[in-house]
Amino acid sequence: MGHIYDLIIIGSGPAGLSAAIYAQRAKLDTLVVEKNYASGGQVLNTYEVDNYPGLKGINGFDMGTKFREHADELGAVFAEAEVRSLVDEGAVKKVITDQETYEAKAVIIATGARHRKLGVPGEEELSGMGVSYCATCDGAFFRGKTVAVAGGGDVAVEDAIFLARICKKVYVIHRRDELRAANILQQNLFELDNVEMVWDTVVDEIAGEQQVEKLKIHNKKTGEAGELAVDGIFIAVGILPNSDEFEHPVEMDESKYLIAGEEGLTNIPGVFAAGDVRTKMLRQIVTAVSDGANAVTSVQKYLLTLK
Repeated sequence: MGHIYDLIIIGSGPAGLSAAIYAQRAKLDTLVVEKNYASGGQVLNTYEVDNYPGLKGINGFDMGTKFREHADELGAVFAEAEVRSLVDEGAVKKVITDQETYEAKAVIIATGARHRKLGVPGEEELSGMGVSYCATCDGAFFRGKTVAVAGGGDVAVEDAIFLARICKKVYVIHRRDELRAANILQQNLFELDNVEMVWDTVVDEIAGEQQVEKLKIHNKKTGEAGELAVDGIFIAVGILPNSDEFEHPVEMDESKYLIAGEEGLTNIPGVFAAGDVRTKMLRQIVTAVSDGANAVTSVQKYLLTLK
C-alpha cells in the first residue's frame, strides 16, 4: 500500500493554488498535481488583470507567480503529471496519471477551462501565425494592422475594444444580429471609429501562406459569401471545461461542467470541484480563489466523517 494523502488537488490555477494555501494552513497532507511546469492556469496568458481587489493592473504572469509563491512558502507539494482518470474506491480515491497512481482520502478537481475553437480550415495550421485566442497576450504584435474578432460575448467585445486602441482596423464578426455582451461594453464598442461590425456572419476558412492573410466568410441570412483581408483573427467564442478525464464517475451538465455548487460538492462523497471547471454563474479569478477555499472547508468536514 503506497502513501495515502489526505487531499489531492488536480490543477494549479487560481482555484487549485488557493485550495493548496488553505489545505496547508489546515495541516492537511496534500499533493497538487499540475500538468504544466508553470502554475497559474489561464491567468498566465492574461496581459493585465484589472478587476482583482487590491492588485489593480497586475499582469497575469506576475499574479500566477505570486499565488504559487504563497503556496510554496507554506510548504505545498507539487507533482508534474497529466491526469488520465479518477477512480472512486470509497474511502480512498485513486488519481491515475501518465507518471504514476496517487491515492488520497479526498480530491479537489480544479482543472479549469480552455478556449473553444471555431473548427474551420486554417485555424490549427495558422495558430500562432495570426490566429490567437488571447487579445491581451498577442495584440501588441498587430499594432497598426487590420484584425478580426470572432464572437459576440463580453470577452469578444473586450478584445475588440482593446485591439481598437492599437490596430488600424478591427472587424467584429458575429453569427447573430445583436451582441450578447454587457450593454456598457457594447456602448463603448459602438463609439469606436475603427471598428466595423460584420453581422449574421460566420468564418468558413482562415487563409494565408505563412501567416493569416484573409478570412473566407458568409452571411447566414443572405447566403452571400465574401472575403476579408486581415493580418490576424482573435477567436472569442466561449470556453470549454477541462473535464473529460472525470466523466466517469463525476456528474456533469450538458456542457461538461462538473455539477457542484459553492461548497464544491460533487455527486461523489470525497470528490470536490473548484474554479472554472464547475457549474457556476461567473468564471473569474476572484470566484476561482473563493472556490478553492470553500472546497478545502468541505474537504475538512468530509475527512471528519472518515474518523
